[in-house]
This record gives sequence, structure tokens and C-alpha cells, in this order.
Amino acid sequence: MAPDPVAAGTSAQGSIPRYFTWEEVAQRSGREKERWLVIDRKVYNISEFIRRHPGGSRVISHYAGQDATDPFVAFHINKGLVSKYMNSLLIGELAPEQPSFEPTKNKELTNEFRELRATVERMGLMKSNHLFFLLYLLHILLLDVAAWLILWVFGTSFVTFLLSAVLLSTVQAQAGWLQHDFGHLSVFGTSTWNHLLHHFVIGHLKGAPASWWNHMHFQHHAKPNCFRKDPDINMHPFFFALGKVLSVELGKQKKKYMPYNHQHKYFFLIGPPALLPLYFQWYIFYFVIQRKKWVDLAWMVTFYIRIFLSYVPLLGLKGFLGLFFIVRFLESNWFVWVTQMNHIPMHIDHDRNMDWVSTQLQATCNVHKSAFNDWFSGHLNFQIEHHLFPTMPRHNYHKVAPLVQSLCAKHGIEYQSKPLLSAFADIVYSLKESGQLWLDAYLHQ
Repeated sequence: MAPDPVAAGTSAQGSIPRYFTWEEVAQRSGREKERWLVIDRKVYNISEFIRRHPGGSRVISHYAGQDATDPFVAFHINKGLVSKYMNSLLIGELAPEQPSFEPTKNKELTNEFRELRATVERMGLMKSNHLFFLLYLLHILLLDVAAWLILWVFGTSFVTFLLSAVLLSTVQAQAGWLQHDFGHLSVFGTSTWNHLLHHFVIGHLKGAPASWWNHMHFQHHAKPNCFRKDPDINMHPFFFALGKVLSVELGKQKKKYMPYNHQHKYFFLIGPPALLPLYFQWYIFYFVIQRKKWVDLAWMVTFYIRIFLSYVPLLGLKGFLGLFFIVRFLESNWFVWVTQMNHIPMHIDHDRNMDWVSTQLQATCNVHKSAFNDWFSGHLNFQIEHHLFPTMPRHNYHKVAPLVQSLCAKHGIEYQSKPLLSAFADIVYSLKESGQLWLDAYLHQ
């Protein structure tokens, strides 16, 4: 059978392949509305496709004008199926004399990481232990029931009220880590089951939309700590001056939205305690209504109906609202300290189009393994391994960690791992340092 001319990357005449250079690809980064990217030396025009991309328009756009081979492999669990839908986007391939990726990327490191990826797959580390996740879900459900039973059996004294709030906060935090697993497609071998359980956990157990999480989180993974590409650092510059590079840049521009030299102090006021109850709580509803995500809204409504009917008869409306606010307050502190300990102290900059390994390692660090740290952080203490292999089931992170450490050691890349409390403290220290760098640049440069 003759090869399909489009799939083969040929011209309209169907006989002469269309060849492109990296310079031509880089010019299609979206600045002039046209967007191309490269996967396995094939050039794709994603200008129109971005609006239909299941993972969202922004995450794929962040690689416009660049090689996207490694993130493509990292994010998709059924690459064969996805590749079939890509044929209509194929417009050609890199010219034979062109390297497989841009000169800004480490060729040897990239090739060795791809070999490591193949080794990891052969070892079966991308396969999930369903019993692990079933037991994890059951422990969340048991804690949820216990929080209600305490009030029902022992009454609504201050002690039982507080204990119930702590248990519910634990449920919310742990459900947050579990929905993260389903959202990354790391539990089941098919997207359908992962998506269904993702809706149940984040929607029914937490009252948040899966589409909002996907929209935000996949961008973070695609370009971690890259300004204007990672939404997790969108608090720069309006609330915080982040990273050494961006802080100095902000100071030189004489911009001062906040007294950044004091940000390590006001972080304790507008960071951990406020993010969920004062921002996420209302923004998620705005998100689903503005984008007409009615399925997500329906799942969210089931959460609020369930928790309302469970606790209002025991506590009354005011008591229920007080309990709900305390739960969100405690959960917010838990969530912010865990999610920021791996990234805020690390390198934050504009996108320099580095290779996949360098991009992830300069933006992430680990926290030492222990039974408590693994549980408390939902195994996000293995942030490096999670970022390199985002669809890997979390119970396998510790198995691949030695292989990643060896790769880093060979190429002189720093592999940071630290105690939990040190990781928390480094958030504050890094904010203090970047605030001082901003002030010095603001006053003297």
C-alpha cells in the first residue's frame, strides 16, 4: 500500500517531502498567530488544533516553535491512538541536516533520558497497583465518615467540633493528592476510567472542577517555574517577587506592586491561610460558569448538597458555615506549604527552551522519603520523579529515584533532596532573598 502523502510529510504534489529548519519552526511560536511544533522530527501545524486540544489550548501552545517530543511522551498514556489524530496536522519534517532538537538543549542528556524512559517502561514502573489506590480511597472515605460520627455520637462540644474539623481537613488534603493521581492518568490504563474517578474525587469529595485543575496543572508541568507559562507562579509580580532573575528584572524596571522586601512576612497572611478560602473557593465557580463546564458544576453541587445535609442538622447553619471555613483554612495551609516547598525555592525565569530534564530539575526538588512524608505530601516529596514521569503511579517513585540520581550525577545536574521542615523554611528564605534582590535593584540599578 502506498504511504499516505500527508502522513509521510510530503508536499501538496505528494512526492517531494516538505523540509523545514529550526529557524522556520521557531518563527511559528504564536507571536504571529501561527503555531508549529516538532515531535520526533515531524513538524505539525497546531494553529487551529489548539482550541480542540483535550489538554487545553495553553499547555500545547507553550511548546509552539519548539521540540515537544519529550512532553508529548510524558503526558500521553496512549500515544498510538493520539498519533492517529495528529496526521491531519502534519505539514512536513525537519531537513536531514537539521539536529533532532534545538541547540539550546543538551543532546547527550536528552538521549540518555529517553533510554532511561524506555528502561523504566520495561521494568513495569509505569503500571499501577490498583490495590494501593483502592486502599488510599478507602482511608479517605473512612476519615470522612469518622468526622461526621464524632459529632453525631459525642455531641457538638468544642473538642468534638475541632476534632471533626481536623479530620475533614485531612480528608480534603488527602483527596487532593488522590485526585492528582487520576488527573495525571496514573491509576488506570485508559483515559476514560481515570477521568471518571477524577470527576468523583475532585468533584464529589472536594467540590472543585476537574477541568479547572487540568487547565492549571498541565501548564505547570509543561513549563514549571517559567514566567507567563506556569500559572503556579502567577502571583509574580502583583503579590510576590519570585526568583533571582525575575526579582532583579522587576527592580530594574522600577515596579513596585507590593513591598517585596517584606514578602517573607506577609506570605504568612496572604499565602497559606488565604489561598483556598479567599480565592479558590469563589474562583472555581467563576471558572466553570464562565467556561460553561456544566458536568463539572454538577459534580461540585453533589459535594455541597452532601456536606450541607450531613452537618446542618447537627450544627445548624452558622455552625456548619464555621466548620466549613475552618476546614478550608486548615486545608489551605496544608496545601500551600506542600505544593510550594518543591518549587518556590528553585530557579524561576522566563522560558529558555531547555531540554525536558533540565527544565524539570532546575524547577523542582525533593523532600526525604519517610512513611509520614509520603502520606502527608501524597508522595509529592518525590517531585523530581513526578515531573520527569508525570503519568507514573506514585508508589513507584522511590524505585526510579536512584536511576534519576545516577543520570543527574553523570551530567553534573544538582539533585536536591531535603528534610520536610527545611523545605518549608526554604520557602520563606527564598522569598526573603528575592525580595532583597528586588530592593537592591530597585534602589541602585
